Amino acid sequence: MSAWLKQVHFDDNGLIPAIAQDYQTGRVLMMAWMNHEALQETVKTKVAVYWSRSRKKLWRKGEESGHTQKIHEIRLDCDQDVILLKVEQVGGMACHTGRESCFYLRLEGDDPQWVEADAVIKDPKDIYKNPHE
Repeated sequence: MSAWLKQVHFDDNGLIPAIAQDYQTGRVLMMAWMNHEALQETVKTKVAVYWSRSRKKLWRKGEESGHTQKIHEIRLDCDQDVILLKVEQVGGMACHTGRESCFYLRLEGDDPQWVEADAVIKDPKDIYKNPHE
């Protein structure tokens, strides 16, 4: 194992949270999980690869939608247990809902409720075979 990879603190399941952030605007696009293999492939290919906990396999971001994430920079937090990916989001959409960011719900009001704060750019039915997987 590479020296740099030994410094990364994966959890008991062999995973580490990875936050994807637009490298130009700083907007947080999404959060996903990486295992050793996903992180190594991301470093090697300069394209984001994650670990799908539901499918229990590598998830190459954009493999179905074409909305890949080109890596500009990879950072590790002070506790060495969170990865930050500064990415170029190809196609302008990181979220499977067809939005730029997965963080599109905003808490509003005196009696707080979640409100959709960002518009859908493209209907997921026009992007994916199975939009909710």
